[in-house]
Amino acid sequence: MNHAINDEALDLVFRRARTFRKFRPDPVTPQMLMAVYDLLRLGPTSGNCCPARIMFVASLEAKERLRPHLDKGNVEQTMNAPATAIIAHDLAFYDQLPKLRPTRPHARENMMAQSATALHEVAFRNGTLQGAYLMLAARAIGLDCGPMSGFDNNGVDGEFFAGTSWKSNFLCNLGYGEDPEMRPRAPRLSFDEACKII
Repeated sequence: MNHAINDEALDLVFRRARTFRKFRPDPVTPQMLMAVYDLLRLGPTSGNCCPARIMFVASLEAKERLRPHLDKGNVEQTMNAPATAIIAHDLAFYDQLPKLRPTRPHARENMMAQSATALHEVAFRNGTLQGAYLMLAARAIGLDCGPMSGFDNNGVDGEFFAGTSWKSNFLCNLGYGEDPEMRPRAPRLSFDEACKII
């Protein structure tokens, strides 16, 4: 059995995929966002901790709440995108471990015994991984992505996550990209420049 995906799928997810700053007005439906999550949640995290939490900002009212926290250069693209995912991580991710690790009855207590620094590291690392899975999942179902980090994390956390243990990491605009003036893809490092086999 051939377990590799075909060239068309590789093109869609990697080779022809680009970071978009302009989007068509076509809507991104709640069902599409649910489909993205249903794929991204299957990606591996350490100890199946699954700390990512996603706030999908799609309504005009929610976009206006996000606007003041965006860097100037990111306002137009975000306001015009059909949806923006706030990729966050839950610092109290361990509360879900009884569900996520049912064969380890003391997983929650063992994780809670870790230092705040160690817990943050686990949440941030694995939440970032899940944010990357989100982009791959979105591309796999036919959406384009515009990931970015130009925003006020504290402002976004206060606006959207007040009273919770969620902390924002990065944003990703979602929709159907269009940019007739898009520049060629920027260079990437070759295997020999970035990798070693020992």
